[in-house]
Amino acid sequence: MKQKFDIITSTCVPLPLENVDTDQIIPARFLKATDKKGFGDNLFRDWRYNKDGSLKPDFVLNDPSYSGCILVAGKNFGSGSSREHAAWAIAGYGFRVVISSFFADIHKNNELNNFVLPVVVSEAFLQELFKSIAENHQTQVKVDLPRQTVTNLATGHSEHFEINGYKKHCLMNGLDDIDFLVQNKDKIETWEKNNK
Repeated sequence: MKQKFDIITSTCVPLPLENVDTDQIIPARFLKATDKKGFGDNLFRDWRYNKDGSLKPDFVLNDPSYSGCILVAGKNFGSGSSREHAAWAIAGYGFRVVISSFFADIHKNNELNNFVLPVVVSEAFLQELFKSIAENHQTQVKVDLPRQTVTNLATGHSEHFEINGYKKHCLMNGLDDIDFLVQNKDKIETWEKNNK
């Protein structure tokens, strides 16, 4: 069982860049691993670190005034190759929610499969979030999965977001696809008996 989703209220890390692709999220040289451990250490590796391994102080993840489990990203997040490792890195770093105005479909599903909630908002709401976070790095955002709403607590503005009903059920109950099948084993066996 994974950590269940309900309502998450957190400060945010802003990444106001468009077209962030999966190679920028996790560079290809890290794809040899088949275990999810340690991927968070290499999230945005080439943006976070210099070639000698020292931190780049001007990158947002290295700025201690930003924190939280919500990443607010620019339009078209997760484009490029379909590598699931990108979602592993986001989850491994500790992000539970990514907010953007558009996600690449495969990456969006990879996030859901790794218990990261991708929240699609309007471009206007996204820009308002970036503005609020820039003005006050302690700005909090409330993501309410049961009601499918996201609220900028600095302004009180909310938007509704869409999510597949099955994925919503899995996130709220801490189930991956295998857990869900195991939980419904008796129903599946009954259906098979009755539909031979």
